[in-house]
Amino acid sequence: MKNIQLLSGLAIIALSFTSCKDEKQEKAQKTVDSYVAYVDSVKNVASADLKADWKAVDAEYDKKAQEAELALADIKDNSAATEKVNTSKVKYEEFKKEMTAVFAPPAPSPKQQLRNALFGEGKIGDDMNFDWVNAKNIHSVYQQFVHTVEDNKDKYSREDWDEVKMMYEALDSRKNTVEKEGLTSEDNRKIAGLKLKFAPMYTLNRMGAKSEETKEAKK
Repeated sequence: MKNIQLLSGLAIIALSFTSCKDEKQEKAQKTVDSYVAYVDSVKNVASADLKADWKAVDAEYDKKAQEAELALADIKDNSAATEKVNTSKVKYEEFKKEMTAVFAPPAPSPKQQLRNALFGEGKIGDDMNFDWVNAKNIHSVYQQFVHTVEDNKDKYSREDWDEVKMMYEALDSRKNTVEKEGLTSEDNRKIAGLKLKFAPMYTLNRMGAKSEETKEAKK
């Protein structure tokens, strides 16, 4: 009788163990399926809707991808599940690259690229606002401007030189205001030296650019 009870007990334990093992596998499979479904669902959302919540979408993907990877260890024969996970991973990475390109800001116009080089990224836009230039930084602003022009003088077109001239005159206009706000005599002297360097460089190279364009037009 005792033997029968012992065998029955062992059978119940074994059955319970098998049941737990089956539940674990079932849960793992659901985790994998949830990951696959998430990738497919994200790919069906309009890019305009994704853009606003992209960080949250990507973070949720990372979480589900990690859970799916861990779940594979709990599936006895996981070759099919592994293939599903890998396929979805490739799908998402390709989709992410596509969305990154879609969400990227448009490239600045040639005019804006020139302004960025002369003053720094985004410092001067269409509003031509020079309020950020003050007595403390105006010398360094002139330095960057003149040195940038010097480094690129052989590459500028006539239109580029016209833009450079307009920006230079706007900076000079701002200097007139800054001089009344505590510009040191030392910085003023250094700026005067930079202006002496710029003037002939502009005149000669703008004329050269115009001549080159005239030659090209005749060809």
